[in-house]
Amino acid sequence: MKRKASVVIFQREPEGLDLSYEDMIGEWKRQLEMYPEIGSYKIIQMTAGEHPNDFKEEIGDADAVFGPVIYSDFLNEMMFVEHPNLKYVATLDHGYEIFDKDMTRRHGVTITNTIYGDWTIAQYAMALLLNICHDVSKHSDYVKNQYWLERKKNSKINYEHLMCPQIELFDKRIGIVGLGNIGLCMAKMSAGMGMKVMAYSRTRKEGPVYDFIEQVSFEDLLENSDVISIHCPLTEQTFRLFDKQAFGKMKSGVILINTARGGIIDEDALMDALNCRRVYKAGLDVISEEPPEYKIPLMESPYTYITPHIAWQPREARLRAIRLAVENYMSYLRGCPQNIIN
Repeated sequence: MKRKASVVIFQREPEGLDLSYEDMIGEWKRQLEMYPEIGSYKIIQMTAGEHPNDFKEEIGDADAVFGPVIYSDFLNEMMFVEHPNLKYVATLDHGYEIFDKDMTRRHGVTITNTIYGDWTIAQYAMALLLNICHDVSKHSDYVKNQYWLERKKNSKINYEHLMCPQIELFDKRIGIVGLGNIGLCMAKMSAGMGMKVMAYSRTRKEGPVYDFIEQVSFEDLLENSDVISIHCPLTEQTFRLFDKQAFGKMKSGVILINTARGGIIDEDALMDALNCRRVYKAGLDVISEEPPEYKIPLMESPYTYITPHIAWQPREARLRAIRLAVENYMSYLRGCPQNIIN
């Protein structure tokens, strides 16, 4: 009789206001217990400051691990020497960091990501872009607070006051870097708003779903985009892809959005580009060091919006990630693995 699989899950306590740890554990149990191929599982609860590296001994002789961040500190040679049964590692994220793919293949390990939030993360990227274009919160605060204070001094004050320039996206050209699931969703949203869509991807995408996108070189994208939105993984090839030379090739006044990984941007080069107004404004949900140990210069800039890596946080997306992670593992057990990144 074939041995049933043993699984270890690293589950962080959720930060969301509408999702509890108990909700997530309940969803893990519902999904895992649907499949007789999975014999046992162990869920390791982690707080926000803890890391799967702190719990490596919990892996034991498990066949699969769900939940670690995919990067070299976790995926190293010693991990697979100490845990020879471990043949499947799944991050619950879309994104992943640089790791030794050849080493994981030598040990016969399959590494996967979980495509749970393509529309979710694209929606957040669009929210950053729209915030730059309109700054709705600033205008709302004006109506609710500042207007009334100023009206006491001047009853004829203009109610239709602009706190910042308003930018129309219609007919603007957006350049999308990385045309995977999230990039494609961002392309569809942008086209729906009347934007002209260009994209650069490591490999050209084929099929009618991409027909509305002009696929171009990275240099052409830099030179012709009014907006650039980053949706590629962090790899050796994309580390600091946006460096001083890249910013120098951009149109003056470009808007930059990054919901991928902070390391894709040289932050010093971005700061220089913002200061000289080569980049009009940047919307960043990610920075190079998370959590930051100190306040970086970009946080002092009036031309940035920086949020704490939360694009993936909606309740629906978090629960969907669990379901898809288990479904991906079942596909692997049945000989047709999905979302392989090594």
